[in-house]
Amino acid sequence: MALVTIFSCVERALGFIYRIYLSRTLGAEGVGVYQITLSVVGLLMTITASGIPITVSRIMIKHESHKEENLIYKTVSAGILLSLIISLPLVFIILFCPKISSFIFSDPRCYKVLKIILPGVIITSVYAVIRGFFWGKKKFFTYSLIELLEEIVMLVVGIVLVNTMVNIEDGVEKAGYAVLISYIFSFVTATILFFINGGRLSSPLPELKPLIVSASPITLMRTATSLINTLIAIILPARLILYGLSPSLAMAKYGELSGMSIPLIYIPSTLIGSIALVLVPELSNNFYSNNMITMRRNIEEAVKCSVFISCMIIPVFLSMGKEIGIMMYNNKNAGIYVQNSCLIMFPMSITMISTSMLNSLNLERKTLLYYIIGASFLLFSIYFLPKYVGIYSLIIGLMLSYLTTAICNLLLLKKTCKSPPRYKVFILTSVLFLIPSTLLGYLLKNMLLNFLPIYLTVILASIITVLFNYTFYRVFDLFDIKSLLKSN
Repeated sequence: MALVTIFSCVERALGFIYRIYLSRTLGAEGVGVYQITLSVVGLLMTITASGIPITVSRIMIKHESHKEENLIYKTVSAGILLSLIISLPLVFIILFCPKISSFIFSDPRCYKVLKIILPGVIITSVYAVIRGFFWGKKKFFTYSLIELLEEIVMLVVGIVLVNTMVNIEDGVEKAGYAVLISYIFSFVTATILFFINGGRLSSPLPELKPLIVSASPITLMRTATSLINTLIAIILPARLILYGLSPSLAMAKYGELSGMSIPLIYIPSTLIGSIALVLVPELSNNFYSNNMITMRRNIEEAVKCSVFISCMIIPVFLSMGKEIGIMMYNNKNAGIYVQNSCLIMFPMSITMISTSMLNSLNLERKTLLYYIIGASFLLFSIYFLPKYVGIYSLIIGLMLSYLTTAICNLLLLKKTCKSPPRYKVFILTSVLFLIPSTLLGYLLKNMLLNFLPIYLTVILASIITVLFNYTFYRVFDLFDIKSLLKSN
């Protein structure tokens, strides 16, 4: 898992560098337009290529355990066919029915960028299935390398194109072209490597029905997630305008929170994604082999790793969020939002890893139900609370949503395992460790700012705070960093 983690961290670091560049070049309003467009693209890709890849990998593992090699390629072919059946009509409808854009977007600039990226939805839906093939074959290096190269292509092409912009609208459109080019690159690369690694196409019909049945709940849940993100991008600025903000200011505030602050809050997802990437095939194999002891141990380790990762970052953001926003984005508001929302990382991390594990255990319908319950709190918050708390309605909604889903998922994991996983004490202790670590971060920041520049203060104080927090885990023998890096 160490290699996958390194690739994921480098990929996320490059993504942050690119996001910082766009924030400083396009400004909060430009980032808001870019972010709203990407939320719609994300929704389309979720519909066309979210549940299918993970289902392809899981069915592949099942066939492999039953020595049914010929059915593996039928499954992959069925996944590609199903992705094309969904993506082609969807993209053509949006391209040739422009009136839809006025319903989706309040800002016409968003539709211009969407048209640029739309062809990428089709090729990415096919690429996602090939990615599922690599996942099922446990070719994590190939999977991670393609993802990293895609990020590098978007970074390089994006900087080259955006540097030639004549205005903000032109810059956002050129950022859209960079996204499309990166999608084309990853598709071509993955297709070549698929055939090099012995992949082939076969008759998809025998595996089409079981694939649809198994993928539907995951697709519905992830589509609901993307739909919620799209609704947030549409509803929240509109509600802010209703309660007194100008359209420009509402777009800027949304860009600061969703385009600058929330990506920092999602930092744990990099490592959690690495854990899930390696763990999900392992859990599926243990589940179908009825190896419950190993399955319980894997679940315990995954939940503890996810909690540990978020708790290493939270004290840094709580104590130095404002300074981090200034240092990264030259935007104090973005930093304040980071500081006030970073506690979301705790339930978010648990939700991410537990949902991946439950899906691998064939409990997709349950995770879909729990997601809908959590999402209802989020929608309620962004619709009714802007009148009272403004943009913070999104932060409150995310906290309520993740907290609800995390609790439901953990209860279901406990019920599913014949021998319930033990992580309650670890979670409670981790919460307590946040208090002294955050206080130390505040103390160091206030002391070092008197004689060091802001970037050196943040770096030095962050390192000491993280090491101090980790010391608690070692003293109480709760967690060893080696368990994060070892393969499952």
